[in-house]
Amino acid sequence: MKKNLLTPLLGVFFFFLLFSCVKDTDFDQAEEVTLTPVVELDLIFFNTEAGEFFDTVTNTPRLTLRDTTEIRFLDDTDFQESLLRAEFFFQFTNSIPRNFLVDFQFLSEENEETYITSTNVVEGTPENPFVTEFTQNVEGEEVIQLTSADKVVVSVTIPSSDASLEGNLNLKSKTTYYLEIKERD
Repeated sequence: MKKNLLTPLLGVFFFFLLFSCVKDTDFDQAEEVTLTPVVELDLIFFNTEAGEFFDTVTNTPRLTLRDTTEIRFLDDTDFQESLLRAEFFFQFTNSIPRNFLVDFQFLSEENEETYITSTNVVEGTPENPFVTEFTQNVEGEEVIQLTSADKVVVSVTIPSSDASLEGNLNLKSKTTYYLEIKERD
């Protein structure tokens, strides 16, 4: 005698499948989900030779060099509302026998200053470059100032320069953004 048990077993299986997956499930919790991604991006980099601080045509020192970088992603409304804090990391390798003052000026589209920070870079030599690291944390009210920026202007100032100056100043930097993304009303 052959009995077909397949039909009753499938029935019992589907019965458990239907009622076990839905029991005690609160679908309203899906609205309470908060994501906290951490995003790392390269920000600014340069390699400046000592000769750029001296104008050989006019035979005069050029004590400040400036460069502007656009950072348009900061003006995105969703990004601004989600940003909790930002951490800037700057690493300078200096083989020029001079100290430097480096200013980072964040500007709005109308060229109004929204945020500024600066650091000193220790002198090195061509034979023995010196590495200076600088970290800047931006939190609270400063985050709002930072996110209204459209570009960053880097100014590198040297106290003195002449035609015989040798070496390089390198900058590598990155920014780490700490975000909190949640359902908005």
